[in-house]
Amino acid sequence: MSSDVTPFAISVAEAAIEQLHGKLLAASFADRVEFSDDWNYGSPLGDVQRLAKWWRDGFDWRKHEATLNKLPQFMVPIDVDGYGTLNIHFLHQKSPKANSIPLLFVHGWPGSFLEAVKLLPLLTATQSDPSFHIVAPSLPNFGFSDVVQKPGFSVTQYAETMHKLMMKLGYVKYVTQGGDWGFMITRLIGAKYPGHCLASHVNFVRIHSPPAFSQSPLQYLWNAFTPYNSSDKAGLARSAWFRNEGFGYNVEQSTKPSTIGFALADSPVALLSWIYEKLHDWTDDYAWDDDEILTWVSIYQFSKAGPAASVRIYYETKHAEADLYAQGLRYVPRVKLGVSLFPKDVVVPPKRWAHSLGPVVFAAVHQRGGHFAAHERPDLLAQDLRSMFGREGGAHDIATKFDRSL
Repeated sequence: MSSDVTPFAISVAEAAIEQLHGKLLAASFADRVEFSDDWNYGSPLGDVQRLAKWWRDGFDWRKHEATLNKLPQFMVPIDVDGYGTLNIHFLHQKSPKANSIPLLFVHGWPGSFLEAVKLLPLLTATQSDPSFHIVAPSLPNFGFSDVVQKPGFSVTQYAETMHKLMMKLGYVKYVTQGGDWGFMITRLIGAKYPGHCLASHVNFVRIHSPPAFSQSPLQYLWNAFTPYNSSDKAGLARSAWFRNEGFGYNVEQSTKPSTIGFALADSPVALLSWIYEKLHDWTDDYAWDDDEILTWVSIYQFSKAGPAASVRIYYETKHAEADLYAQGLRYVPRVKLGVSLFPKDVVVPPKRWAHSLGPVVFAAVHQRGGHFAAHERPDLLAQDLRSMFGREGGAHDIATKFDRSL
């Protein structure tokens, strides 16, 4: 492990908490109309008012900060080509079993390192077979990692940063897990560093159309002559709903991130409602606790880069060189691939479409769960990872490649 890895503890300035309370006290809300609490129009007025009041008068950030600080957190400087040095915050929970598999967990938006917390006891315990050493970073512009000052920092640079983090930790060979932006970032890691990234598991498959004959003739024929089952049809309907009713945030963040950024930076109510909508719409009737929601949103409110920085990944990736972006959507031949599909994710293609992305050695279609699988259904995601890399799994041979001294 590199000598410049240092322990880290979250310590939000008291002035920042006081400023939050002051803005919540002065907040204005939309006038009530008949549809104010209709989810079809967005975050309900009643819910946002209740959460904002609790955030101001009852929510104890210091209590949750102390709980988070029981986790093994660190900071490390990473030199990114063309962008200088960025200080990257990460969780690093090692298993007591020396021959455990190093797993890089990459979050997306509006997620954070917090998503990995429920996986830690399930995958790092001695009784887990196999077990994992888990590294869960805050991406640049997220959480407690540095802000990126220069334009053009796209998924290519995120992939470079995450790979270099694993190198700094001494994990010359490792596997990855990702959803949302974690899907694209880990896919690019596999494409760029296949000698290091030996396998990838994703719980999000960003494929919007069937395999094309020109790119994957066998996959095209398989899809063309195999009827869709009920799960396939439900997933395609869910994907269509997202395109038609849930994609507006993406258009704004990928075209004019600074405009929405003013609202997110200045108004904690705007930040709360912007994220809360996704926590509701992208999960499968998950029973969110108010403190759970506010801890999630507070990671953004108190982020080192500021609440507006995280949305820039959409703009930078949309405007990056198309070929670099497309690498994450092409077939990656040398990296074994595992796929878990959850019915209330935002894009849910038929399972067989995933075979156009790489050598699929594990695939599961679940009956419950949504976009934030590691948080919402950690039991299922952990079991999928154990199955993929376990004794009977398609990636079992990878478990033998790791030095027992790690």
